[in-house]
Amino acid sequence: MIGTLSLADLARPHLYVTTALRERAVSGTPEGPGHTAVAQPSTALRVLTEREGAAVGDRRRGGRPARQEPPPRAGTGPRPGAGQAPGTDAGTGPAPGPASPEAVPRAVPEAVPRAVPEAAPGVGSKTGSARPADAELRDVHAAFNAAQLPMALVDADGLVVSANDGLGALLGADAAELRRRPAADLVDLAGDARAWRAYREVLRGRRSRLRCTRRLKHPGDGRPLWAEVTLAPVPRGRHLLLSVTDVTDRRELQARLRHLQMHDPVTRLPNRTLFFERLTTALENSSYGSFGAYGDGGTVRIGLCHLDLDGFKAVNDTLGHPVGDRLLAAVATRLTECAESDPHAHGGGHLVARLGGDEFAILVEDSTGTEQLTALAGAVLDAVQRPFDVAGQRLSVSASIGVVERLAAGTTVNGLMQAAETTQYWAKADGKARWTLFDPERNAHRMTRQALSSSLRPAVERGEFALEYQPLVGMADGAVHGVEALVRWNHPRFGTLSPNRFIGIAEEDGSIVQLGRWVLRTACRQARRWQIDHPEARPPFVSVNVAVRQVWDSDLVADVADILEETGLEPGLLQLELTESAVMGSAGRPLQALRALSEMDVRIAIDDFGTGYSNLAYLSRLPVSGLKLDGSFVRGFQDEAHPNPADEVVVEAMVGLAHRLGLTVTAECVETAGQAERLRRIGCDTGQGWWYSRPVPASRVPDLLPAPCT
Repeated sequence: MIGTLSLADLARPHLYVTTALRERAVSGTPEGPGHTAVAQPSTALRVLTEREGAAVGDRRRGGRPARQEPPPRAGTGPRPGAGQAPGTDAGTGPAPGPASPEAVPRAVPEAVPRAVPEAAPGVGSKTGSARPADAELRDVHAAFNAAQLPMALVDADGLVVSANDGLGALLGADAAELRRRPAADLVDLAGDARAWRAYREVLRGRRSRLRCTRRLKHPGDGRPLWAEVTLAPVPRGRHLLLSVTDVTDRRELQARLRHLQMHDPVTRLPNRTLFFERLTTALENSSYGSFGAYGDGGTVRIGLCHLDLDGFKAVNDTLGHPVGDRLLAAVATRLTECAESDPHAHGGGHLVARLGGDEFAILVEDSTGTEQLTALAGAVLDAVQRPFDVAGQRLSVSASIGVVERLAAGTTVNGLMQAAETTQYWAKADGKARWTLFDPERNAHRMTRQALSSSLRPAVERGEFALEYQPLVGMADGAVHGVEALVRWNHPRFGTLSPNRFIGIAEEDGSIVQLGRWVLRTACRQARRWQIDHPEARPPFVSVNVAVRQVWDSDLVADVADILEETGLEPGLLQLELTESAVMGSAGRPLQALRALSEMDVRIAIDDFGTGYSNLAYLSRLPVSGLKLDGSFVRGFQDEAHPNPADEVVVEAMVGLAHRLGLTVTAECVETAGQAERLRRIGCDTGQGWWYSRPVPASRVPDLLPAPCT
């Protein structure tokens, strides 16, 4: 009987329902015994159905089932206050009817529905479930229409199914009028190939989402309206949701911020970042035009004027940065005027940018040739050289301009800028206040120089250098008195290089100290070897060139002393040659070094005398033992048929002065017998040049030494 069911039985609803139906059939119904129980549904079955429906609803909502009271035991009614049915008594069940055991189940159907409150209409039935769904759908439609975000439902064909009022207001139309219209036309998706392709893929289910920004027109005044368009499928639905966000304010703010980021605050010109962005775009577009739709065969050309102001630093240092900034702004105005007045300019004209400091650039897209760039550079130079009236003062500056013009195809941003900067450096080196056109041959020489500079130090360690020796011959007896050590670089790429190709580079980067020390040690070791191998011959002295930087950046005296001790060469057999610019006007450390070397009996000679300061007052105070006349004086003696008397007078004066000071004189670059004879007649002590001998390897020097005296 149901009155004896336990809680475990209640956990099995099918058992409870079966028992209730069976007992109801036995006990009878108000209509009498034997009436079919199905004719009037069992109250217990209804209660269980409601209970199961509530539990299922709880599970669907993700919650836990509501706690329900167990059915009352037999012979008891609902708890006081639990909602008794009319005509019932608390704890006794219905008044009429026999008090037999069979009557107990009749109390249960009346008590159960009152123990659990009546559920919402239709719970667990088709008729009742449609009501809240309709209400929920009405709420969704109301929220869709009232949303501030412009939205529309779009079918798989791209037609608007429904649009809200926000979208109608954005587009200046009634929302109902937008039905069945192509969504792509409303937001101009067909105007962008990439957006249109992505839109079609979303409609076909090949892409999960579209998000793009489109430029529309405001329905009121026609001003630009920037909209962010998003299209995505509705989850578990057949349609897609189109949303449109007005991002005009954000776009304008971004544009203002970008303008501030991409422009120079002093001159209002595009800055370095915007310049390189524009240059990159120009080269990319030209590459597309060369091989793509335009099909112009790669004839697009590009030009660049890179200029640096001459004398601007003096303005900043003397008048201050505020005046300097105003001068830069005035220069920028003139540059812009020159770019705009170019008759060959296309479209929006040339881009004028400030790259930083006092550097500017003018980018010429689609140039007509070198003539256009050089004409523009000339106009810019004339404009900059006109005086500027700034802060009540008249200021004058000039500019050094590097001009590059070439085919855009195959040109890179770095390559173009490097060429322009290099050419601008050439303009400064050539004297400033000028424009210089890029020269591939000159640039190749510069690239070679850079390659030599980067490999010079390792070359010393790899043993790529070698020495050759050129005799110093006595004018009177024709005998070899000494040799000059000349370094050669056996470069693995460029072949054998003479000193004039790399000595200047070595002096610039400081590697001359390491190289000079190697030359000095090698020459002294070789001179000592000649002395040992040919004891019967008069040993020649060896002359080694010393750079100015060796005197300043190293302890030259200590190096010479260590090398002489290491090789065993007598100090009197070593001569150091220093240029005139290195010794004239020397004071402090260089002068002390020269005196220390002289005290060691090392010879000191001034090389290329007559081409530098030629300060004769210092000549008498320096601890030198000889002069070497520059070859430019000797070359004046080449025309023996029509000699220049002035050359001979100058050389004769210098030789006489040197002899009066107790110095020997060596003439360089002697190439003919006539030169040698005239120099001997003037009084030169020794001569050096191809007339006597070219530089030779160390193994051939003994053959040039004089025979031993008998």
